[in-house]
Amino acid sequence: MPNTHHSTNSNVHLAALEAPKVYLVDDDAAIRDALSLLLSLRGFDSIAFASGEEALEALSPSSRGCVLSDLRMPGVSGLELMEQAQSRGISLPIVMLTAHGDVATTRAALQGGAFDFLEKPIDDEILIDVLKHAIAEDARGHIQRIETGRQLARLERLTTRERQVLELVGRGLQNRDIAQELGISPRTVEVYKARMMEKLDCTSLADAVRMSMLLEESPPAA
Repeated sequence: MPNTHHSTNSNVHLAALEAPKVYLVDDDAAIRDALSLLLSLRGFDSIAFASGEEALEALSPSSRGCVLSDLRMPGVSGLELMEQAQSRGISLPIVMLTAHGDVATTRAALQGGAFDFLEKPIDDEILIDVLKHAIAEDARGHIQRIETGRQLARLERLTTRERQVLELVGRGLQNRDIAQELGISPRTVEVYKARMMEKLDCTSLADAVRMSMLLEESPPAA
């Protein structure tokens, strides 16, 4: 593999090393204090909020870690917090806490995108394990979004003809067939394909096919 791939991966991992936090949301001060202490003792960096409104003011798409939120709160509930966070492009995994768990609420929370659902009183070890998994999931998603963004940026460098060649390569066409489809010579196809592969940093046909799949989801070049 070329060195460019190594440096890209290193940069991605560096970006993922930004300190994650547990954003704790609960209207019960005693529970907030107890959970904050537990998280601190277990090595988590946490920020506590007394309401969903406060949490939404502090959260942003660049926030890393996870949210640990009570389900039933005055004002913005846990489910509403999750919905509003998602609508604002905040991708943090959300772990829901409730003292009133039932199948319907659990189903609504999970269908809405909750990472997990825990009932109070909380088992400390289970909570810590869930939070570790949620933070790891956020890191993986963050890395994937960074890499997808880089791939989209490379796609934007393609000319219209190079995008056409990429699309046809993705459909499995050979140079001769691509030439016939585009009304150009096979030699010209080779030139466009070479430029396309270089701009996309593709080292194999499989790389190009993966990029063509991403191309299908991206807007056409201006």
